[in-house]
Amino acid sequence: MVTLQFRPRLLAALPFIAMGIVVLVDVFAGPSIGFLPMMALGPAFAGLIGNVRRSVVIGVVALALSLMLSIFNAQVDDRRGYTTLISVAGVAVAGVAATSMRKRREAELASVRSIAEAAQRVLLRPVPRSAGHLRAAVSYTSAVAEARIGGDLYEMVTSPTGVRVIVGDVQGKGLEAVETAAVVVGAFREAAYDEPDLMAVGKRLERALARHLLGEKFVTAVLAEVREPDEEATLLNFGHPAPLMIRPDGSVHYAEPPERAVPLGLDLEDGPAPAPHLVPFVPGDQMLFYTDGVSEARDRTNRFYPLHERGVLLKDPDPDAALTAVRLDLAEHIGAPPHDDAAMLLLRHRDR
Repeated sequence: MVTLQFRPRLLAALPFIAMGIVVLVDVFAGPSIGFLPMMALGPAFAGLIGNVRRSVVIGVVALALSLMLSIFNAQVDDRRGYTTLISVAGVAVAGVAATSMRKRREAELASVRSIAEAAQRVLLRPVPRSAGHLRAAVSYTSAVAEARIGGDLYEMVTSPTGVRVIVGDVQGKGLEAVETAAVVVGAFREAAYDEPDLMAVGKRLERALARHLLGEKFVTAVLAEVREPDEEATLLNFGHPAPLMIRPDGSVHYAEPPERAVPLGLDLEDGPAPAPHLVPFVPGDQMLFYTDGVSEARDRTNRFYPLHERGVLLKDPDPDAALTAVRLDLAEHIGAPPHDDAAMLLLRHRDR
């Protein structure tokens, strides 16, 4: 936090520091070294931060200091004095123009971000906190730098056959990825309620994406179904990171599929089709679904986030608080703004 506050303050002070150094050097070293034209550094740095009015003020201050130093150096009627004033004035005007363009671009970017984030909020509605013998929580962290809204997705549907869940990740970023995610989530909401099993749901998603995707785009996803009163979950993995299973005794393991399958949207002839597989899911168990923004997050030493070592963070009785603990730990591990979206969905099999 100290660093984040220090940088804007340093940028704000930089024009005045530069002009102060020029004044000191010119006064104490004399005009012979020709340092006065460096006064243009003040207006040049003004455009880095702040508004147009601030850039105008800094430009006026730079011109006033240049004029006073020219008089002090007896150069006001000299060609060097005129050249200095013209140079500083030119850079000041350019600085004001640059600040105006930067502020306009920032406004446009803020508009794009707000539209994209609003679209994503509509797409990723809150999941039910409870469904039968299950409790659920979600966490979504968006990498919004330069409006890089991503295509991570999740949904939870209570169907006649049980609770069905999807967590996925669309290749690419931006509004195109959000649009693709909307296709997947919309198709899942319909298919999860209508289809008799997960394989049929997966085929519906494939058909929906076949009508939407172009080229080599794809979507990794893992589907899950938990039927009551069964004490197991059915998983169907389309090339997505395997869910993390957390047992009541604190042991953890990944629910890896028997065979790696291709993502949604790719021709199944390019690789094996996924097969449903069962994992024990009994009272007290937890199942954490996530995207590669979690599993592939790296710290400053390029070390991946050790998710399998963070099962202890999920002990909080409140699933939302448990996911918040993981999210904060992930942010601390990265130590910088995230480069990718990170979605997590936690399912708990609660005791009756």
